[in-house]
Amino acid sequence: MPRVIPLVFVSALLAGCASDREGNPGYDPRTVYGPERQIMIAADNVQWRPGPPSLPEGAQYAVLEGDPGESGMFVMRLKLPDGYIIPPHTHPNVERVTVMSGVFNLGHGARFSRERTMRMPAGSFTSMPPGMQHFAFADGETVVQLTSIGPWEINYIDPADDPRQ
Repeated sequence: MPRVIPLVFVSALLAGCASDREGNPGYDPRTVYGPERQIMIAADNVQWRPGPPSLPEGAQYAVLEGDPGESGMFVMRLKLPDGYIIPPHTHPNVERVTVMSGVFNLGHGARFSRERTMRMPAGSFTSMPPGMQHFAFADGETVVQLTSIGPWEINYIDPADDPRQ
């Protein structure tokens, strides 16, 4: 009999967790479920392209998973040349950034300031909530990996900074 009680308790606990997913406003199956089949991309097979057009000229990008222009989770890398600046902006969804190589200097607020950044060398990570004002610049060629929910948008604080204008 003593063995039945823990098993019943664990079963009830797991059932409660599973049934709570639909009632949890933070639950989004797009962030839980991955691709239909495994994705494997060796570092030397990453397909870099110029752009994206929403960033100042000089950046390159590669989409590793998903589609940043569609609803759902995606993973994208940005390759930034030395001294590259991303002016102050926001995103409508959470943005998770992992620094793969180089140094990504990240600051917060509506005005760009090199002095108000945190130095993030390779291996660093940040997760920013939707609407957070931020900016960045690269020390040396820098590669960052973005993980977010699409459609990906970048909204510049100063419209004059938007290269799409």
